[in-house]
Amino acid sequence: MLKSIQKRKNRLQAQRKARVRGKVSGCETMPRLTVFKSNKYFYAQAINDTAGHTLAAVDGRKMGLKANKEDVKQIAQAMAAALKNVNIETVKFDRNGYLYHGVIASFADALRESGIKL
Repeated sequence: MLKSIQKRKNRLQAQRKARVRGKVSGCETMPRLTVFKSNKYFYAQAINDTAGHTLAAVDGRKMGLKANKEDVKQIAQAMAAALKNVNIETVKFDRNGYLYHGVIASFADALRESGIKL
């Protein structure tokens, strides 16, 4: 891929991320749940933005799961359990500039099925 095309893609992704991040901020009672998706793995964490602390996190790589729809459902169940351990029932979903489609949508749906309100 040409360097100029890759630079444009990176710039547009950063703009999408900043646009979503500017609208979503978490607090202690309702943290921001952000996700990161690489080509191989999927990560999620709940962040209290007022204090700058991570309240709960899940690492798909440590669990041995890939970034596909089926494995992401298991990651979402683990994230829901981690959130319930710190008495959090409602979160603000930060899709981190990704489209709400495929793996991201599967993760959000599995969280809802596990009892977390988005």
